[in-house]
Parts: sequence; structure tokens; C-alpha cells
Amino acid sequence: MHVLALELDLRIPQAHSLKDRRQAVKPLIEGARRRFGVSVSEVGAQESWQRAVLGFAVVASTAHGAERVMADVESFIWDHPDVEVVAITTHWLE
Repeated sequence: MHVLALELDLRIPQAHSLKDRRQAVKPLIEGARRRFGVSVSEVGAQESWQRAVLGFAVVASTAHGAERVMADVESFIWDHPDVEVVAITTHWLE
């Protein structure tokens, strides 16, 4: 069993309120869950208008499978026009 966690620090430049921020973050969370079958949660910066930290986790039978899923998640986030990726951190869990 291989467990990979991914943390993405995002900037949302056009958000001017928490409502704007939620409108940008919600499609990312729901889309990643639906398309890739990963667990997703906001793990930081919940009160910041223009920042969000999202945590993703996947369990796979092979390390390569987990890496492939997270690469797809990263591409999905990078392709979203309303957010800028500030930092990416990955963690293998034992």
C-alpha cells in the first residue's frame, strides 16, 4: 500500500472576499474528488481572501500509480485559470 499526500499553496488574485475565494476553490475540490478519486480538504489559510492551501491524498497499490494520480491532480490545478500555484509539497506516508 502506498499513500501520497500533496499540499498546494494557491493564490487567488481576483478574490476580493471570502465568497469570491470559495467560488474559485470549490470547483477545484469537487473536480479533483470527482475526476481523480482523491481525498481533498482545505488545510490552511481559510480566512485569507486571496490564499488557499489544499491537501490531497491518494492510496494506491503501487508508488507509480499514486504518483500518476497526483501528477494528474497537479495538472488539473495548474490548468485552472482563477488560481496561481505558489508552492507544492509532497509527502509519502507510511
